Amino acid sequence: MSRDINYGNLMHTAMRGLIKTVLAQVSEQGLPGSHHFFITFDTRHDGVELADWLRQRYPGDMTIVMQHWFENLIVDDDGFSITLNFGDTPEPLYIPYTAIKTFVDPSVEFGLRFESSDEGEEEEFSEIPDTVEAEDHDPGEEQHDADVVSLDSFRK
Repeated sequence: MSRDINYGNLMHTAMRGLIKTVLAQVSEQGLPGSHHFFITFDTRHDGVELADWLRQRYPGDMTIVMQHWFENLIVDDDGFSITLNFGDTPEPLYIPYTAIKTFVDPSVEFGLRFESSDEGEEEEFSEIPDTVEAEDHDPGEEQHDADVVSLDSFRK
């Protein structure tokens, strides 16, 4: 047993708890003001539930946008479920918090990034990522494979 305090894992647990708290508030009260989220997650992670066609289209990472249209946001201790619109097709998703790679709210310049080391033993934590892949912008927009959005475009 190691006698060291693993601050990296403790930080991740705290930051995932923050995400859970924010999503629980949104589930109960809706998105306030101009807040919206870009959430990137690993589609291969244990516990991720999504349609087969989405898993085939995004065999690694996928970024969802919670902004204009979403429903059935249910937050539990391990993750959250949500229904999003993909090309006018509502699709339910379940995303464990441990599958999340980035969580960004560009309206207030807040972001978290969870990075795994090569060995997969320990994760590193950093704040606002430089870019975010946006997949589900607006229900009326045509879908694209991946648009890279610089957070600088959201800065005031």
